This record gives sequence, C-alpha cells and structure tokens, in this order.
Amino acid sequence: MGIGDGWELWFVTLATCVVTCHYGRVTGSDSLTHGEQVVLSLHPHAKTMVRPTLTLLLVVAAAITIIVVLPKGTSGVWSLAVGVAALIAALVWFVTPFLRWRTTTYEVTTRRLRLREGIISRSGRDFPLNRISDVSFSQGLLDRIFGCGRLIVESPGEAGQLVLSEIPDVRRVQAVLFQLVGDEEARLGRVGPADDGT
Repeated sequence: MGIGDGWELWFVTLATCVVTCHYGRVTGSDSLTHGEQVVLSLHPHAKTMVRPTLTLLLVVAAAITIIVVLPKGTSGVWSLAVGVAALIAALVWFVTPFLRWRTTTYEVTTRRLRLREGIISRSGRDFPLNRISDVSFSQGLLDRIFGCGRLIVESPGEAGQLVLSEIPDVRRVQAVLFQLVGDEEARLGRVGPADDGT
C-alpha cells in the first residue's frame, strides 16, 4: 500500500463521516421507548463556529500571502510545503470543530433529555424528565444578540447540575423543557394510583 492509498482511505473515511453526520440522524425513533416522541432536536448554536471560521480565513490568507511573497526563483517545493501546512491547519482548526459541532446533539423527548456527542466514538447521557427539579437559562450580551444561551438543568442526587452551553433559542427550549417536566410529573402521578387499583 503506497502513500496515495493511505490518503485515499483517510479522505473516504472523512467524507463518509461528514455525509453521515449531515444527512443521517444521530438517534432515531428505534431508540425511543414506547409512547415516547422527540419534541426538540438541536445542535449547539452556529456561534460556536465563528472562531474556527475566522481561523480558517486567517490560515488561507497567510498561506496565499506567503506563496505570493516567495521569491520567483524559489522552487515549487516551498509553495507545496506552505499549501500542505495550510491544509493541516485547516483540518485541525476548522474541520475538527465543524465535525464536533455537527455530531453534538441535544434531544428533548416526552420522557427525557438526551445528549449525544463524538466524531468517531460516540457517547451519550440521558436525563429522565421526572428526575429534573429545575430548568433555567442565562444569556450574556453576545448570547442575546446571537439568540442563544446556557441552559441549566438541575436534578437531585448524583446527577446534580447539568449546564449546556450555546443552546439556540434557549428561552423557548427552557419553556418547552419546563412544560414537559410538568407533563411527565402529571402523567406519572395519574398512572401510579390507577395501576395499583386504589
């Protein structure tokens, strides 16, 4: 296997990941319990990509400037080296944060809050709505301008406090989650006595 074969495999793997992350659902209805429905499914706010995008623009501008400034008698090896360095920098400082952003999902269902993240290996956490004791949000000035914020979910016991940053339309998410917590408490309150026959 030559060097070209390794690069082809790497690019095919990256392209497959991008297509799967963009077009495929990270979680599907097959992982929901009976009667459970997805109410909200979102990614962190696009504001998280501002810094990586600016970094990418700086890397491209720096690479172009260096290639233009190189003396005319310089061999093409230096131009190639600058291009390769710019490509590696773009992969590290833009593609990786982009994939992390697209593969991080927050789902609110009628029974739980589900968190999923990871580019190659996946991890997830589920918080049953009946274990949530308080839902609040906070927004700084920039968050208010961009329409995002921090969602703070509290539950008694081991889970404690969960803080999710860069939640888009955080006020609506907080209101929906608060309503669903109340609905779940009412559902469990009605189901218990009826099942016991009392």
